Amino acid sequence: METPLIFWILFNGFVLLMLALDLGVFHRKSHHVSVKEAIIWTFIWISLAMIFNLIIYYWQGKQQALEFFTGYLIEKALSIDNIFVFIMIFSYFSIPSIYQHKILFWGILGALVMRIIFIFAGVTLIEKFHFTIYIFGALLIYTGYKMYSHSSAKIEPEKNPIVKIFRKIFPVSQNFEGGKFFTRVDGKRAATPLFLVLILVETTDLIFAVDSIPAILSITQDQFIVYTSNVFAILGLRSLYFALAGVVHKFWLLNYGLSIVLIFVGIKMILSDFYKIPIEISLLFIAGIIIGSILLSLKIEKPKTAI
Repeated sequence: METPLIFWILFNGFVLLMLALDLGVFHRKSHHVSVKEAIIWTFIWISLAMIFNLIIYYWQGKQQALEFFTGYLIEKALSIDNIFVFIMIFSYFSIPSIYQHKILFWGILGALVMRIIFIFAGVTLIEKFHFTIYIFGALLIYTGYKMYSHSSAKIEPEKNPIVKIFRKIFPVSQNFEGGKFFTRVDGKRAATPLFLVLILVETTDLIFAVDSIPAILSITQDQFIVYTSNVFAILGLRSLYFALAGVVHKFWLLNYGLSIVLIFVGIKMILSDFYKIPIEISLLFIAGIIIGSILLSLKIEKPKTAI
């Protein structure tokens, strides 16, 4: 279904309005985001996504509504994996909690732009070169296998090639300079550690997008559904981070669950020309694996030798 341009404009206008309210009103000054505040905002973002899902249901029908919800669920689950990485990055650079929201805000703004490019490129590739659907499927299966086998991989920011290149061409200060991204050192313009972390957050999301966009394309190639479900999942990522940062380490089985989900959607993508797995079955399977892995993580104590 081709979505009229006016709906794209209205949706993006809504996104820009929410971002403006977020940065300009609710988080105008850097402050420590409490768990209570984060939970409230998480509830608000999830509620907005579900209201939009209801709009999709009455506007485009049950199939599109299920596709949106399934895509949103996948992206939301994968975003929890992002949180593990954000925690490691912030910890590595000893970023004070009062500055973390600012980094995540601008990081997510950049992520929205990258996701738009990835989504339209992915859908166009599948439409013009249909065989790429098998490449995306194989990529998801491989990613799922790697996630299952190497969940203990550690983040080493200083070895990031983009960070290395940036340090060579642009000076970086030693201090946070009151939460600024840029400052002056000996009269010369320099980036602060916050900007370096912002680069890492952006490149990390770029890597995650390589996995998450093909995952949702296995559910639907409707650009509007893919885009909106992605956006809602990303917009709620900051509040979800502050809500779960203190307890996310307890979800030690989630990576295993996500790896199974990625392998499943990869197989679904490869089989799409021969057998289409009903969206209801996909939703139940994905939701069951994600919820099951979280509940089992809380019930079963993590072995000392576990990844």
